Amino acid sequence: MVFLELLAMLVVILIAAEVFTNALEHLGEKLGISEGVTGSLFAAVGTALPETMVPVLALLAGTQNVTTNEEIGVGAILGAPLMLATLSICLMAISVWKRRGTQGHLRPEKTGLKRDLNFFIAAFAFATLAMFIPHTQAAVRATLGFGMVMIYFIYVMLTLRASKALVDDGHATESDGTMFLCKLGLPNNTAVIVIQLLLGLGLLVAGAKGFIHGVESAAQILGISALLLSLLIIPIATELPEKVNSILWIRKGKDTLAFGNITGAMVFQGTLLPAIGIMLTPWVPRMEVLAGVIVTLIAAIWLRIMAEREGGIRVWHLGFNGLLYVTYLAIVLL
Repeated sequence: MVFLELLAMLVVILIAAEVFTNALEHLGEKLGISEGVTGSLFAAVGTALPETMVPVLALLAGTQNVTTNEEIGVGAILGAPLMLATLSICLMAISVWKRRGTQGHLRPEKTGLKRDLNFFIAAFAFATLAMFIPHTQAAVRATLGFGMVMIYFIYVMLTLRASKALVDDGHATESDGTMFLCKLGLPNNTAVIVIQLLLGLGLLVAGAKGFIHGVESAAQILGISALLLSLLIIPIATELPEKVNSILWIRKGKDTLAFGNITGAMVFQGTLLPAIGIMLTPWVPRMEVLAGVIVTLIAAIWLRIMAEREGGIRVWHLGFNGLLYVTYLAIVLL
């Protein structure tokens, strides 16, 4: 019964992703903003709400077992960027492998992609450092947490500032097809777009909340810790919106939206969520946790190096990110 509940939540999230993506394209087009802002800020933050809600709800209103709540919180916080930087990026490339070929090019707008990755790598390195700061140094840990919040604020300001120039260069957001609610006879205006966005987000949050209730029971059935289950299983559900949205966009040739949706979420989850972990959980370098952050950083650095190459990113490059995820599974499960 537990696993049926988890499967049902996955279906809810898949439906929500399609509803959310459809409305977001129309919103970006109506506001006249760049694909970078739509993907890296609007889509990334919106679809990151489930993984934000999971650790927050687990830590503040989870099970009666405080240790389990903390393990679910830490696992959800660190599992999200791990999944995005490795498996999500790889699945996105696989989705266009037959169409573009192994040597095929992936063409996201480079300045936004490199900005996303630079901010993520810097912030996640700070989050890793915080694991080695004793709890007796509460002021230092609090300062690091606040600093990570400020890093995200600066990132948002820089991304918004770059929008107008990108629109002028032909990177404006363009919608494909009719908005779902408009097919029911409603007008295509800002109010209807917001209603559909809220509907999609509501479904995402409901899916995340339903997942929390199944995690503790599933961990007992499988005989593994809530931490490990949260690192591996919860992100599969909470990251499905990013994976599905990006796959939908890249198959339409919207590479900037596809990459921005993932890397923008990585910045959000590499700054604000670890700040929550640093201040509300033990945040210590257990083996599963330390291996996860190292693999995540390697994956992000690899993508950043490929983005800098003169020839750009090719489909096969992102296969390495998928290999890193398999490597992490081998480390923690074998």
